[in-house]
Amino acid sequence: MPTAIAVTSADQVLPPTDHHTPGAAVLPHPDDQPLAAALADTQTLLDQHGHLVVLYPASTPAAHVRRLHTVRALLESDRIALLPLDLPPLGAAVLVRQLRQLSVCDFAPGVLATAARLLAHYIHAGAVLNSVARLDRVPVTLKAHAKSWVPGSQFAVLANPRPRLVRLGSQGGEPFPGPDFATRLAVARGPLTTDWVTGTLAPAWRVQGVDEVQGPAASAAWWGTGKLVEFAAYLPDLPVLHQLVSSVRRETCGWCGAGLLGDRCAFCAAPFAPPAVPEPRAPGGPVAALPPGAPMRHAS
Repeated sequence: MPTAIAVTSADQVLPPTDHHTPGAAVLPHPDDQPLAAALADTQTLLDQHGHLVVLYPASTPAAHVRRLHTVRALLESDRIALLPLDLPPLGAAVLVRQLRQLSVCDFAPGVLATAARLLAHYIHAGAVLNSVARLDRVPVTLKAHAKSWVPGSQFAVLANPRPRLVRLGSQGGEPFPGPDFATRLAVARGPLTTDWVTGTLAPAWRVQGVDEVQGPAASAAWWGTGKLVEFAAYLPDLPVLHQLVSSVRRETCGWCGAGLLGDRCAFCAAPFAPPAVPEPRAPGGPVAALPPGAPMRHAS
């Protein structure tokens, strides 16, 4: 039974890349669904799938986030993981699709949920903008702000994994340093005329292919302008994703018992504490004193 994946907006559910990738449930805004219906729908997902991983952009309205936490609290369920994504909207949608792909694999729900933070490091997400005057998600210099007022200016911005901003010149600008692994490129075109992403960036990054997708509604607010072309390079193949997640050491949450990758449980939010190393003892005697500066040896 695959772990259920849920989102807070239908445009966060990109078309699947194969016939095996399941969809995702959409948990509506409180203005669009009464609390009783939200409780019933969430309980149904838990009954059908056992566990639920809810992914939502960090820019999600506060009222919507409160609704998610309210539902989790009222259901008194430790089988619901609420994961904010600090990625641009298209990058977040790509990550959601990757977790949808992995949900049919043999990963425990806790491992699947905590894999989100791992996979986010491998997504190169950005946009071409007509202005950076209202961009507050990426550091913008005063010089770039000033150039935003020049008619016809365009800026290429990389938000993840390392922020970077360049002004595109008459020759199309310098491409960003790209991923050193094989990727595909998702592109969401807004009302901005530019071929820089497909004509310059894609060849420079040597992507395996370009997929035109519909832009998320939250993109304009995230980037500070509606005139943009958003892009995200990502690992597309399920075997590669599976190998990446499998290569990371798995731990067990000491509080709720869920599996996890990294240092924090996705279901109960408890930090992972490695087992304490016992003090060495002298045979048949009290605790043996270690010389100053001597390293503590961990059990293998």
